[in-house]
Amino acid sequence: MSILVFGSINMDLVVQTPRLPQPGETLTGYNFLSVAGGKGANQAVAASRLGAKTEMVGRVGGDAFAQELLEGLKANRVGCEGVLRDNCTHSGLATIAVDNNGENQIIVIPGANGCVGPEDVQRLEPLWEEATSLLLQLEIPLKAVEAAIHAAKNAGVRVILDPAPAPDVFPQQLYPLVDIITPNETEASQLVGFAVNNVETAQKAADTLLDFGVKTAVIKLGSKGVFWATKSESFWVPAFAVNAVDTVAAGDAFNGGMAAALDEGRSLKEAILWGAATGALSTTQVGAQSSLPDRQALDDVLMPPMSTFTIN
Repeated sequence: MSILVFGSINMDLVVQTPRLPQPGETLTGYNFLSVAGGKGANQAVAASRLGAKTEMVGRVGGDAFAQELLEGLKANRVGCEGVLRDNCTHSGLATIAVDNNGENQIIVIPGANGCVGPEDVQRLEPLWEEATSLLLQLEIPLKAVEAAIHAAKNAGVRVILDPAPAPDVFPQQLYPLVDIITPNETEASQLVGFAVNNVETAQKAADTLLDFGVKTAVIKLGSKGVFWATKSESFWVPAFAVNAVDTVAAGDAFNGGMAAALDEGRSLKEAILWGAATGALSTTQVGAQSSLPDRQALDDVLMPPMSTFTIN
């Protein structure tokens, strides 16, 4: 079986600085690195490093970054036959400032990602037969995401949506087509219209998303853990204790880890644990794809299994 990822591929330009700047302020940083990123590519690499067969579908540009990005995906055993090289624009870029507490500020320049359209969904067609899940994010145009959702449902493939970055308005008619939605606190707040910042408000947000029609709502709460719910059950998973140095790609790592577990036929509860552990491990290293853990690191963290708590 395999996991399909339809989404963004970026080069991340990362600056480390003691603290994040205020508006209009100039700071002196102390380190710079360029690493492969993009929410789509990050999720693909995360799943592949945990042992899942993974295929990426998206676009890179006609610049020097494109070859580096493709080689990075291939080095991580991600299939790239569905990635189009678009010579009419540059590859997607993200400029990222990371402070000493691991917090970050990110500016994304879409480039080739912004040119992804419904026609790109056609490159998913030969991959549906073996697919268990389609992973989606919102760093590509919403029309392309919508077309991919419909195609996945027609093919009987599970749809996992990370609604990041959160849109001003998300089409209500798409919620019933989403099997698992995975917003963080900020994205959940944007989707449901009220502040989500703890387990209690996460439960309320999950209930709202379920009412919208999604099958499973997963609210990523960072250091406060993960809350998830279906119509029949709800649980809170406390955060794994790690020394976080960089939270870039933690949400992507979560989705890749969760999808890899589901691809192996594991339960949703176990898949959430995989996601939480993969996300936590990614924060212990700097960078996006460079921070994603392998299967041995995940197994070490999950022995013995972490607890989940039922919400009554």
